[in-house]
Amino acid sequence: MAALPEMDWTIERYLAYERESDLRHEYLNGEIFAMTGASLRHNLIAGSTYVTLYTQLRSGKCTVYPSDMRVKVSRTRLYTYPDISVVCGPPQLEDDHQDTLLNPILIVEVLSPSTESYDRGKKFQHYRTLESLQGYVLIAQDSIRVEYYARQADGRWLLADASGLDASLELPPIGCTLRLADVYEKISFEGDEVDQRHPNS
Repeated sequence: MAALPEMDWTIERYLAYERESDLRHEYLNGEIFAMTGASLRHNLIAGSTYVTLYTQLRSGKCTVYPSDMRVKVSRTRLYTYPDISVVCGPPQLEDDHQDTLLNPILIVEVLSPSTESYDRGKKFQHYRTLESLQGYVLIAQDSIRVEYYARQADGRWLLADASGLDASLELPPIGCTLRLADVYEKISFEGDEVDQRHPNS
């Protein structure tokens, strides 16, 4: 992501600009950053993950949002767009525009070469300051692998991971099971050294 030309980017100015823009931007510390477009594989993975979570949550108290829902990290004043965010119970929203979420319980990011270090590092540091957040999911797009970081009672984050199409991960904060065969449905790793076999094949 590249910062836009310098100007006095207050939060109010950023939100007004963002709501009129055809592109999405992150905001942090008075700067805004244009977000790059996602690859075909990234979009397929994000879409499949959204569908499998939505299917499991549609009749319960939790709601899943795609990447158009902006999230504000109040403590660090970061505004960003997770690939997927989940809220259980009533959503807390910043204002009457209802486009900025304050209380995600789970966030999902699909890793890309240009954003992986950020998603694992600084961005996760921001997310960890969200009092509501109980789980953080990172999904690889260059291999069949999903990582799940769960907040513990003492504030530590515990990692569980899974790889291969026959694997799955439990997501206790939202009562869902993430099957990797569903996450990577229709994804071709042709030419990659990745096991593509479906568990039922």
